[in-house]
Amino acid sequence: MKLLIKKLKKLMNRSKNDSIWLRFCGWILIFSCLISFHSFPVRAEAYRCVDVQEKRIALSFDDGPHPRLTPKILEILKRYNIHATFFMIGKNVRDYPETAKLVAKDGHEIGNHTDSHIRLCGLGKKRVERELEECSLQIQKVCNQTPGLFRPPEGAVDTAVLSAANDKEYRVILWSIDTRDWESKNEGAIVRRVLSSVKPGDIILMHDFISYNSKTPEALERLIPKLLARGYEIGSVGELLRIGS
Repeated sequence: MKLLIKKLKKLMNRSKNDSIWLRFCGWILIFSCLISFHSFPVRAEAYRCVDVQEKRIALSFDDGPHPRLTPKILEILKRYNIHATFFMIGKNVRDYPETAKLVAKDGHEIGNHTDSHIRLCGLGKKRVERELEECSLQIQKVCNQTPGLFRPPEGAVDTAVLSAANDKEYRVILWSIDTRDWESKNEGAIVRRVLSSVKPGDIILMHDFISYNSKTPEALERLIPKLLARGYEIGSVGELLRIGS
């Protein structure tokens, strides 16, 4: 970009006899290049769902690991031979390394959910990069996985977040179904929320680190057989992306 602008300036100033109109057009061209360069620096995209032909959906769990909830969820998934995606917070991996290891041992996909679970919008690219790097280091150290998927806290993204994720070669993953398990005290409501809108390619959001009144394991226990009865295959986000591509 800098080289292009330099050449344009040189072309515009090469002769004192150049018309004012030519110079004006040249400056307009430079201005347009600058606007385009600064307005569209990001190639990353955020996936809410995946375009698939098969009846495939993905299960994802945010905010863990947690020694009370995560093992219960793992036991249910193992019983149905389902692999899911766990978007882990770096701090929780440090606090509960043995629980994090259980997730990896069971063959689940582990994603980056930042180191501190801070809302990233407005923080700037360098802070976002630090959050990604610290979380990734913890996951690599404890789980022996290098995460390739990233879910921003609260699903909040701006240009800096997408740019940092792009530079770190992450796929940004949001969701198409929010179970709102973090606020629901009734597992039936969580199950109905999913079943009322589920469709092929959906990415379902649940949590394995919320209040001690969490009904996520109970809801998952009821939800999985109902989804299977409808003919859905359930897997990780990575599996869904591979099928979609």
